[in-house]
Amino acid sequence: MNLKVTGLHLEVTPSLREYIENKLERITRHVDNVIDISVTLSVDKLVQKAEVNVHLSGKDIHIEATEADLYAAIDLLMDKLDRQVLKHKEKLTEHRVQSSGEVQQPSL
Repeated sequence: MNLKVTGLHLEVTPSLREYIENKLERITRHVDNVIDISVTLSVDKLVQKAEVNVHLSGKDIHIEATEADLYAAIDLLMDKLDRQVLKHKEKLTEHRVQSSGEVQQPSL
């Protein structure tokens, strides 16, 4: 997994980068096929914005979050990303094929 953290109008400190890496561990527990992650942090007056682009095999996910505090924006961003990754994983695994001898009965 390649991780790229950039900051617009702010410096990305090592503690901020470590905080992001710790939060991304939750995402990598759900899926193994993460190719690339790029996180962009920006400040515009009183609004702190965090964006992430996750490149999975077969899907690209882009999420944004804004808050008054940068750490709160990162937390919100990771919660949204976690839900999207789980949704993607469910879509991949729900295409299970029944065994050939069984016929599914229509429910009434």
